[in-house]
Amino acid sequence: MDLTGIHHLTAVTADASGTDRFYRQVMGMRRVKKTVNQDDTSSYHLFYADGAGSAGTDLTFFDWPTGRERRGTRSVSRTGLRIDPASLDYWAARLREAGVEATPIREVNGRATLDFEDPEGQRLRLTADAGHGASARPWDRSPVPAQHQILGLGPITMAVRDLAPTRAVLTDVMNMRETAEYADPDAGADGTAAGARVHVFEMGPGETAAELHVSVQPSQASAAQGAGGVHHVAFRVPDAPSLLAWSRRVADHGMRTTGEIDRFYFRSLYFREPGGVLFELATDGPGFAQDEPAGTMGEALSLPPQLEPRRAEIEAQLKPID
Repeated sequence: MDLTGIHHLTAVTADASGTDRFYRQVMGMRRVKKTVNQDDTSSYHLFYADGAGSAGTDLTFFDWPTGRERRGTRSVSRTGLRIDPASLDYWAARLREAGVEATPIREVNGRATLDFEDPEGQRLRLTADAGHGASARPWDRSPVPAQHQILGLGPITMAVRDLAPTRAVLTDVMNMRETAEYADPDAGADGTAAGARVHVFEMGPGETAAELHVSVQPSQASAAQGAGGVHHVAFRVPDAPSLLAWSRRVADHGMRTTGEIDRFYFRSLYFREPGGVLFELATDGPGFAQDEPAGTMGEALSLPPQLEPRRAEIEAQLKPID
């Protein structure tokens, strides 16, 4: 029983309109769903992905009125986005023209990468993907040419103080394989401890779309969640029967979970690993086009059926975004 890769990552923004502009206009991603946080309907939940909203390509945001994240351990510390290896120079130039400061192109764990931050300080890494993992569907209305568009998520980097308990959950419970170790390129900066080492864990098919990197920082303080930080990372399971099997497996290992939750666009299960990071397991389907046409999804406010009777009340609480 294997997880098949990164499903989505959910971050926090205090500026929904600014975030929307950045990820659509600068990053060229498609907004595939404009909905609300189902546990806090006063806030948006915005999804940015490839042209089809494919599982494994979703970078999502909760819109909360909060200050900036305080960086530290017990958190996701860098969000990976995959691109074609031939696109690195294009992205270096595009970010520079958009006024976004980025590192020089450099090698991390044997792959060419480009690091930068979004306007609220979320740490992002573009990583060359030589064709492994799920295939993305280009968005024909993106300002980024199809050959240079974001292919999806991965790898994702998280920070913990103590590797051992996290490693046990990743390998013994989640069936990941530890495959490599390298020096954290952020060591000594960006709130990352000097001398930090990163351990690479892969799931299912492995490679960039199915890797979780764990930076070990024993002396660092814990992060405090806020804008520019990450709320949780989700991993892919194929379908509802698979999720049920995973629910039983996690519980059998003595870990507390939320139980299965129907998010309408996918089914989910949440639990917190020992290092403090919130994990989600999520099904690949049924997907974002089940409540609106695939050609226009993400343009209007969508609500799952259980929230539709409250549409007027919910819309009255939300700030307009395009």
